Amino acid sequence: MNKSSSHPAALPFLFLSEMWERFGFYLILGIFQLYLTDTAKGGWGMDRATAADIFGTFIAFVYLTPFLGGLIADRKLGYSKSIIIGGILMGIGYIGLSVHNLTVFYLSLGLICVGNGFFKPNISTLLGNVYNDDKYRSRKDTGYNIFYMGINIGAFICNFFAAFLRNTVGWGAAFIAAGVGMFLGVLIFVIGMKHYRHADVRKPVQEGDMPLSRIFSVVFLPAIVVGLGAWFIPGNIFGSDSTDAFIFACIPILFFFVSLLVKADAKDRKPIAALLSIFAVSIVFWAVFKQNGTALTTWAQYYTDREIPAAIEAPAQKLYLVETVTNKPDSVTAYDSEFRVIRDAAGKPVKVWDKVPYFKNVAPEKMPEEGKSISLFNTELFQSINPFFVITLTPLIVWFFGMLRKRKREPSTPSKIAWGLLVSAASTLLMVGAVYACSNGAIKASPWWLIGCYGVITVGELFLSPMGLSLVSKLSPARLTSLMMGGWFLATSIGNKLSGILATLWDTYDNKANYYLVNCLLLGGAAAVIFLMLKWLNGIFREYVK
Repeated sequence: MNKSSSHPAALPFLFLSEMWERFGFYLILGIFQLYLTDTAKGGWGMDRATAADIFGTFIAFVYLTPFLGGLIADRKLGYSKSIIIGGILMGIGYIGLSVHNLTVFYLSLGLICVGNGFFKPNISTLLGNVYNDDKYRSRKDTGYNIFYMGINIGAFICNFFAAFLRNTVGWGAAFIAAGVGMFLGVLIFVIGMKHYRHADVRKPVQEGDMPLSRIFSVVFLPAIVVGLGAWFIPGNIFGSDSTDAFIFACIPILFFFVSLLVKADAKDRKPIAALLSIFAVSIVFWAVFKQNGTALTTWAQYYTDREIPAAIEAPAQKLYLVETVTNKPDSVTAYDSEFRVIRDAAGKPVKVWDKVPYFKNVAPEKMPEEGKSISLFNTELFQSINPFFVITLTPLIVWFFGMLRKRKREPSTPSKIAWGLLVSAASTLLMVGAVYACSNGAIKASPWWLIGCYGVITVGELFLSPMGLSLVSKLSPARLTSLMMGGWFLATSIGNKLSGILATLWDTYDNKANYYLVNCLLLGGAAAVIFLMLKWLNGIFREYVK
């Protein structure tokens, strides 16, 4: 470690590794729904509800597998090996998505899910471990904030690569770029090994810990059996086979975490109870936040004015960050007033003579003359707004909390999470305003509404997400740190699946303001719950975190 620095020398290597992992992952998320619903340029031509269900299931399993990856790292592989294995699997999976074959597509998603399970919880745990030195311990929250800012650089730049590559080459090139980014992340991690090898220490199994073989037999085997059973039962309980399978498969895993609490000794019971409470409340945040790849992408694609100002049209065109649409009768996929794809009896998209869907709700004064073209920002570029705000706002938030720390008024980590939920609830009200400003989609909304929504929810995210990682690192019993990190990602997983379920309901709301009000009530309710628990949580935090 660099003794002259206020942060460990491991920090830049870890966040650069995670930055390139996020580059690949968020590149995929930015174009995922667009690729699944595309009918003109080699996509899968799915309807939006099906695409949202697949999206929700994918990101749910992406964040479910860290439970397994954290457990194997804790007990068998260690953190570094797990991170390298996970990165390689994800890189192969990203590149596999470039093959336009449905079997290869689902196998590639499976590789990404498994790879993320090995990578994600263990790099976060390793970061926490390098801050366990007395010199750095007090800066752990700040370290996670810096880590979070660094990795979001990858999430910010990836959408520009995606837009350029799919405009100039095609969807496959964008997926290959995601894989190359992942392999770069693995390479950087290997180069920096000397700075965190000392922190890669497996925790000894203590008396009373469930053996790994038993965990597989009483947790994962039942999860697989129950999940498959729910998939194949006639009809749907929660809306789709994939949703039924996921929810039922989670039940044995949830029981396992409850059993950790029940069987814990007096010393460990309080911190485990506090963490499980935080996990439960955070589910709601992820259920709303992860709609950036579904409902908010739909809003950007069809309800937002994406026309490029004349002053920057030329450079944007040169960078191939735009798509051109022409106002003339053309053979395109027909959309009804809610932009749902029209299909024939066989389920294939119907081709009719109609105007380009983008022009369905353009204000009359902005409609180009027939035969004229306009240039639009690619939809996925709006996905870079959130990471842009993470990068720009993180230094301000770090400074703000540092200033409060000097005055001995810094909120506790649980308090930061509570305020994060409340701020996130406020972001949904901006989208309610956007709905009314554009007369419920009768005309295009200004992009500033969406930008504002992302800005506000990013503040909530910075109060909640890195603080959640920090809290797990601080409160977890030493031998269970990576496993509890997997629990944090399990909560994220369940929230992600709920985000997909919520997004499938988009077309059922005639007034889109009501859709966002439901999200507001969910976040507001979660904030109220954690504020009610705050005295109890802060008591445990003061007792166990020195």
